[in-house]
Amino acid sequence: TENSRIILALTAIGEDPTSVGGRNLLTALNDLTYVKKQGSNGPIWALIAVDSGNYEYTKREQLIEAILADRTDDGGWTYGEGGADADMTAMAIQALAPYYNRADVKKAVDKALTLLSKTQNGETGAYFNSYNELSVESTAQVIVALTSLGSNPAEDDRFITSSGLTLLDGLMHFYNGSGEFKHTVNGQANAMATEQSYYALVSYYRLLNQ
Repeated sequence: TENSRIILALTAIGEDPTSVGGRNLLTALNDLTYVKKQGSNGPIWALIAVDSGNYEYTKREQLIEAILADRTDDGGWTYGEGGADADMTAMAIQALAPYYNRADVKKAVDKALTLLSKTQNGETGAYFNSYNELSVESTAQVIVALTSLGSNPAEDDRFITSSGLTLLDGLMHFYNGSGEFKHTVNGQANAMATEQSYYALVSYYRLLNQ
């Protein structure tokens, strides 16, 4: 995913990832064996990267097929073995969101959303990570997934708990009051937790102001 994330970073600052010191960083993403080396994570971020600037890329269909083929038995995605986890499932939805009008993609995404709806923690509005800990990153990724589909995470009934808590409540459950977010409820604030929380809030802000 290093190539994909660099492509995303360059796109975000208005630079051209197809011409970096005379090299096209998208070239490496043509090697699907290389892309799939990290499991679902590779194709997911490769698809997000090539779509971030609507770049010319001939293997979008193969990436979509690879993501759809890597679903877990319960209808989501995971980084390792076993059942789906919220992080990977939400990131897969983000990658597939531009193709939601396709019947096969819609069917897979809708099933994954149902799974995420059922696994939201009712007491906080947040999500558990693959280590069975309530995690701000998992919660942030679900927020970004919903906004990618044009759904308001503060109003989508599927993601409002019986006590009225939303995904935004879940995210703020990890806020330390000093501008930072904690990885887990009882943990310390760190850069990754803060970064992912803020880009989830940016995605929500953009949805409200589009």
